[in-house]
Amino acid sequence: MIYNELKQRGTFDFPIELYHLEKNHPRYEMTSHWHTELEIIRILSGEIVVRLSNNKYTARKGDILFVNPEIVHGATPDDNCIYECIVLHLDMLRTNEMGCHFFIDSLLNHDYMINEFISAPESDLFIATNRLFDAMGRKSSGYKFNVIGAIYQLFGVIIDNHLYSSSSVETTISADKSIARLKNVLSYMRTNFHRQITLDDMADNAGMSAKYFCSQFRKMTTKTPIEYLNSYRIERAARKLLNSDDSVTDIAFSCGFNDLSYFIKTFKSIKGITPSKFRKS
Repeated sequence: MIYNELKQRGTFDFPIELYHLEKNHPRYEMTSHWHTELEIIRILSGEIVVRLSNNKYTARKGDILFVNPEIVHGATPDDNCIYECIVLHLDMLRTNEMGCHFFIDSLLNHDYMINEFISAPESDLFIATNRLFDAMGRKSSGYKFNVIGAIYQLFGVIIDNHLYSSSSVETTISADKSIARLKNVLSYMRTNFHRQITLDDMADNAGMSAKYFCSQFRKMTTKTPIEYLNSYRIERAARKLLNSDDSVTDIAFSCGFNDLSYFIKTFKSIKGITPSKFRKS
């Protein structure tokens, strides 16, 4: 389902993590992916286009988005956008209180889905969401208690205001055969990004003709297969620029580019800055 992001969130006993994303962040543009956790996104400034399965939302300062478990999602921010994401394992919320347990299990089983896009003036929700983000960002000595309390308060607001809906089998990700068929090719691309990959290679891994593959791929990711591959390669290159002393040339070749000038051109078109300046900034 695009690619499955397998990552330890927070710590084993407190699996929740906060991400603050500004223009110089290597994952500023969110390539299409999915994961089993719930993700909450709040927009601090600027504008961002967020894709959730087949839905697309333009979010601005103050807006909040909920990414339900296993929903394919990606985002393209403008140059002035600053946004934050909290990703958490719903299992951490399970308690012996059956009322809470039932709602959490319903989200995990895709029986319920939290409304994806919330724009002002849902005041109670915004107060609860901001309290959660603030608790995560403050990291006080008692922040874990504050975070857990803020999460339960947020879910209470969601339930009180019925900001969720029942989902049918047809609306769950497992029912989308096109996404299931793309699963293999995205895994292939991310495993072999450092090698030379042709369009035919990708189409074969998806089990589709090249023409149909390109059409379905663009429908799900808003990018052509080559654009997506280059975007992922640049994301990996950006991480290496920030976390290693390897030369720009070595990084370009290690990320699947066999032409330095093309790498620099592609990097600048995606990041708005050359690799060398990106590393210095």
